[in-house]
Amino acid sequence: MFFKLLILALANLAAAEDVNFTYNGFRSANLSLDGNAQFTPNGLLMMTNDTEDQKGHAFYPNPVTFKNSYSNSNVFSFSTTFVFAIRSVSATPGGHGMAFVIAPQRGLPGALNGPFLGLFKLANNGNTTNHVFAVELDTVQSTAFNDIDNNHVGIDINGLNSTDSASAAYYAKKNGGLRNLTLISGKPMQLWVEYDGTHKQINVTLAPINVDKPQAPLISLNHDLAPILNKTMYVGFSSSTGSMNGQAQELVLSQLPKLPRVGGKKMSKLLIIGVPVISVSLVFLAISGVIYAIRRKRKFAELLEDWELEYGPQRFKYKELYIATKGFREKELLGRGGFGKVYKGILPTSKTEIAVKRISHESRQGMKEFVAEIVSVGRLRHRNLVPLLGYCRRKGELLLVYDYMRNGSLDKYLYNQPTVTLNWSQRFKVIRGVASGLFYLHEEWEQVVVHRDVKASNVLLDGELNGRLGDFGLARLYDHGTDPQTTHIVGTVGYLAPEQARSGKATTSTDVFSFGAFLLEVACGRRPIERQGPLQGVILVDWVFSCWKKARPSMRQVVQYLEGDIAFPELSFLWHSSIGLTFAPHEGSDDFAKSYPSSFTGLSYVESTLLSGGR
Repeated sequence: MFFKLLILALANLAAAEDVNFTYNGFRSANLSLDGNAQFTPNGLLMMTNDTEDQKGHAFYPNPVTFKNSYSNSNVFSFSTTFVFAIRSVSATPGGHGMAFVIAPQRGLPGALNGPFLGLFKLANNGNTTNHVFAVELDTVQSTAFNDIDNNHVGIDINGLNSTDSASAAYYAKKNGGLRNLTLISGKPMQLWVEYDGTHKQINVTLAPINVDKPQAPLISLNHDLAPILNKTMYVGFSSSTGSMNGQAQELVLSQLPKLPRVGGKKMSKLLIIGVPVISVSLVFLAISGVIYAIRRKRKFAELLEDWELEYGPQRFKYKELYIATKGFREKELLGRGGFGKVYKGILPTSKTEIAVKRISHESRQGMKEFVAEIVSVGRLRHRNLVPLLGYCRRKGELLLVYDYMRNGSLDKYLYNQPTVTLNWSQRFKVIRGVASGLFYLHEEWEQVVVHRDVKASNVLLDGELNGRLGDFGLARLYDHGTDPQTTHIVGTVGYLAPEQARSGKATTSTDVFSFGAFLLEVACGRRPIERQGPLQGVILVDWVFSCWKKARPSMRQVVQYLEGDIAFPELSFLWHSSIGLTFAPHEGSDDFAKSYPSSFTGLSYVESTLLSGGR
């Protein structure tokens, strides 16, 4: 702010010559002025106005004696008091305050404005040759001079790094408590500066003009001024006025001129009514903004634990996925299954098309291991696997992010009355692709990956109708040459190998069984378990492959069969009851993805329609 620094009254003494002077206003004062210092018509000494980058000085014209000789003998005791007001006339910070000063010459030539308060310049700030004593009233915090705040009183000796300072305040008489004052308030205040030459003590006291001089000073500093002050010095304001020897006379406050009125005499109705309304509106807007920010933060809040930091590159921000899927709106829904819904999205930064699967995970048990495997699967790279790009955890759900496959899942081309029917060449291409992908998972990658949910709905078709195996939410990993651990039965009924129901183990062999059911499903166009029609309840695998002469092949052999490298094994259709391949109830089977009915007793078979009726 630009300030009008107003000196209303001044009283000073100097004992050596019994010099004393008192100014109750400055209508006829004989002071030496420079810079912007001037007298107002009603008797105020105005040190600065609202002009930028300026300073003002006002000095008592005659030198004042502070010692008996020019040697470093004792300095006489002296005191001064004055009434001042610092008033802001602008809303933009720009002023720095004022100072009472004792200097070897009046005018302080070359002193700078701004934070230098018209006392010093950059070249001499802090020099012992300055011989300057000042008490500053500082309203701007200057870190260069180690100011304590932007509203303080400080004792300056030869420089602007105050020897001692305190925030503007005074000690009340009633309870002795310290009460704060605001220098820039525009209200008149009185300052007392006193030096005891015997005890070498400087006291600075501040108070409002309607309060008697407090008994306790604001600042009390033991410091000998003999090396600082010469025999004769000039006193004033920085622009300021002087000091004297002995006790300063009391000012007659009733005779002080009035401070000028700020603004017009009457406030307009616009201000009286408008300001409160605007203030209330601003408060309401601020509260609304805080509430909106909190709600928005909660809306996009995620679960992030220390162990997930290592997965940083594969973890997506929930906000990013929310924007990509347009708020997970129904229009972007690609499909839904037993584990959650899948949405189409476009990443806002890279414009990459993605598919986002939302899976519920109310329980935190095993989540660390599950995410670790998901991230490991994210490193799989094969042309017949749907790339898992990463994941996100938020509140009660886990979100898996995949590459978007333009032609969707294979099952919609086999069922649901599709508009496009795949020919055998296209179906064979899909079968061969999925087989190649499983071979990579079982034998070619650094670890063995058991998919545990191979089925048509988890095979996606890219733009060229290449089959890509996806949805690794149930996948398990283990090192080559080790034995997989027993776990709960998971997967889809109709694709589960019979030994899996007994042992609970998911192995590459159980994946092969699921692939066999998938192969029949694609070839026949029939579901692994028919849910309706004349074949309702029939298990496709039991129906077609009721008897193998040998054990099931490995995926390596399957790829070799499909590539034509080796001949198919002989099949012997030894029809028998399906009891040997049906699934007995198993403890822990509540984790089944129950896409199909699970009751298979009393099934019958229709031999004549083995491979008929499919698409």
